[in-house]
Amino acid sequence: MITLKETRGGVTRRSILKASAMLAGAGAITKVTGFPAIAQEKVTLRYLSTAVNQAPAIAKKAGEDLGITIQYITSTTDDVTKRVITQPNSFDLVDTEYFALPKLLPSGNIMGLDAKKIKLADKIASVIRDGTVDGKKVGLDGTAPCEVLYLPDEQATEFSKEPTEFLTLIPTTYNADTLGIRPDLIKGKVDSWAALLDPKYKGRAATLNIPSIGIMDAAMAIEARGDMKYGDKGNMTRDEIDKTIAELIKAKRAGQFRAFWTDFNESVNLMASGEVVIQSMWSPAVTAVRTQGIPCTYQPLKEGYRGWASGFGLPVSIDGREKDAAYEFVNWFLSGWAGAYLARQGYYTAVLETTKEAMEPYEWAYWFEGKPAEKDIHAPDGKVMEKAGASRDGGSYDERMSHVACWNAVMDENIYMIRKWNEFIAA
Repeated sequence: MITLKETRGGVTRRSILKASAMLAGAGAITKVTGFPAIAQEKVTLRYLSTAVNQAPAIAKKAGEDLGITIQYITSTTDDVTKRVITQPNSFDLVDTEYFALPKLLPSGNIMGLDAKKIKLADKIASVIRDGTVDGKKVGLDGTAPCEVLYLPDEQATEFSKEPTEFLTLIPTTYNADTLGIRPDLIKGKVDSWAALLDPKYKGRAATLNIPSIGIMDAAMAIEARGDMKYGDKGNMTRDEIDKTIAELIKAKRAGQFRAFWTDFNESVNLMASGEVVIQSMWSPAVTAVRTQGIPCTYQPLKEGYRGWASGFGLPVSIDGREKDAAYEFVNWFLSGWAGAYLARQGYYTAVLETTKEAMEPYEWAYWFEGKPAEKDIHAPDGKVMEKAGASRDGGSYDERMSHVACWNAVMDENIYMIRKWNEFIAA
């Protein structure tokens, strides 16, 4: 098997071209097979996303390989959505979550991506394409990517229920989220979402202040505690919202929460300082704490994970060389180097085969197969994150992703939910 092994300097253009030609001849995965003249015209792509979705190293590597300049536009999760709806001419590429699509698509500002122009479209992970892992269905509460992936045509404002040649977003990263804990500061076992509301962590728990996600973490905890059973945690009724918020207000007034974070760095600082010992957390935040030499576990829980997925979308206003360059960048992004870089933060990637080819075997075994590390595991910045012998929290890719219980979502009662959530924050 031909592999593309990444060095500290990265996969070279020559190595990609050489491997691409050999793979094509062998009938293997079709990789990016060259860099067109369009990319050599010094095109700039304005890339809109949250800060956590932006990686200067990826932008730099894309510039070296493609001649495309990535200009990051940083915004919050909610403001990314607002900008797509109100300022569609202000960006060329958006990296947003699939759960935002029910709000974005009706605006008419998102263009369907032509799968015929995406060289590895048919290799996108099955959990995104059809909601399965190793042939088994995962939980589909909320907005599962497979339910909002396809469009009838490029200009569609409604989703297709059947697979088509037009895609809403091309996946960038996805994951199975859970609670982060400080194992050195916690006594006893944490194996349930109910721990987020456990009074023994009073004043040392935190949750994220993004309403559509925060309320789902709360629902996981409340249902795990046995207080109520939800019909769909990602699409609650008003009565379910009222009861959820009432429980959150009760916990807040009892002093359960130390903080409500909205920014990735806030969650890192809260956990690294020891102010918080259990909280809603994101995988790269856990990585950031660990690279400081501080114990932090992304704790598997018996009720399963809350899944999410982000992807690239194009505004309907994009055209000409910017549009061609955007497709070239997306194809490059799926070709391996970017996937391997993001995998080292704990993310999962759209095309597993090319990510594997761009990683060392011991790295792949640790991050995706759940095996003990044969060598020290390094974060993307080169710092040692795990010593040899360590195993990834939650095990293998199949173990983690097959236990997704629900997905990030925008509820039918979203406006009402946000109003009630703000009552909780203000209580």
